[in-house]
Amino acid sequence: MAGRFEGTAVIERPIEEVFAFLADGENDRKFSPRVQEMTRVTDGPTRVGTVYRSKVKDAGMTTSREFRISEFDPPRRIRWTEVSKNLVTAPEGGYDLEAVDAGRTRLTVFNTLEGHGLGKLLVGLALGAARKDADAFARRIKAAVEAS
Repeated sequence: MAGRFEGTAVIERPIEEVFAFLADGENDRKFSPRVQEMTRVTDGPTRVGTVYRSKVKDAGMTTSREFRISEFDPPRRIRWTEVSKNLVTAPEGGYDLEAVDAGRTRLTVFNTLEGHGLGKLLVGLALGAARKDADAFARRIKAAVEAS
């Protein structure tokens, strides 16, 4: 079973600032309490092909994850795919940004989750929790961007 969750928030910053903040994957630690470490593996600025490696804690378990930027369209769209193998992975995730006006940006964040092996039994629980938290997650991104 695979499924998707998404959350939305309006951020009190221009679209270019929001995009720049989100394009630096190392900022994930500022809004995602499950992310313990996040490091850009490839050199240079974020672009298609950039790889980030992280350690995350979910349901008391710490796992290593690796994501590759699959689409990078400033200042409107970022997509990633998880290339690591875990029980539950995110084969697709992303940010969509839309300028509301000169100083505000509508953010939509999403992830598709997929279970592998025993993860097929867990993915429903993970999706339920993620869907329940999706708008709060978007609000945490909003707070982090506005505080930067």
